[in-house]
Amino acid sequence: QVQLVESGGGLVQPGGSLRLSCAASGFTFSSYPMKWYRQAPGKERELVAAISPAGGSTNYADSVKGRFTISRDNAKNRVYLQMNSLKPDDTAVYYCNVVRMRIDYWGQGTQVTVSL
Repeated sequence: QVQLVESGGGLVQPGGSLRLSCAASGFTFSSYPMKWYRQAPGKERELVAAISPAGGSTNYADSVKGRFTISRDNAKNRVYLQMNSLKPDDTAVYYCNVVRMRIDYWGQGTQVTVSL
């Protein structure tokens, strides 16, 4: 079965950096686009970044362009989110996502808190 396990979240000061990782299993990872979403308290889940199966194409939410970078390692079945210049507004639970056979799969999420 499809499994997504996020890691790498934590508490960081404004301006700091974090690298999130998502380990995927149960499907042919290299054949699927992967996405990172986030959900802040009281807000809807929003798409942060997406990457094509081979990694050659990426897309970002306007709010993170120039600060976040999505990447993947198909040999390791992992997708990453490098987050730089973090702001308090980036505080949220971050989720890895894949859509397979029209079904959305999600990990358990990893908490990112940006605060002094």
